[in-house]
Amino acid sequence: MVTRSQNGIVKKKQLFLATRQKEPTTIKQAMKDSNWVAAMQREIVALQSNDTWELVDPPPDANIIGCKWVFKLKYKADGTLERHKARLVAKGYNQTQGLDFFDTFSPVVKPATIKIVLTLDLSYGWEVR
Repeated sequence: MVTRSQNGIVKKKQLFLATRQKEPTTIKQAMKDSNWVAAMQREIVALQSNDTWELVDPPPDANIIGCKWVFKLKYKADGTLERHKARLVAKGYNQTQGLDFFDTFSPVVKPATIKIVLTLDLSYGWEVR
């Protein structure tokens, strides 16, 4: 058996330089770079177009939950910079269970559950809407 190295076939090693950009940790740092400002604008536009929230007057006894920006640099597989990503996230760690919220809900259905329901539908001739 002849290996690739014996045939002179050598895969070049890719070296990544340690000169990667740093991600900002504060809004002040991010506002100095136009790439981060554009990323924040894209996030705001996406949140508004998805009707993520609705502005209302807060109840007098409500604990208002703040938000903060999280910044992340996304890289391609070859190590080159793909894009700047900014996310606006809620500071959920300021909430107290039983006071600010009572229950959490995540609408997740396992694929096996869907398969079982569809199988029952076919077996019993149920109407699926």
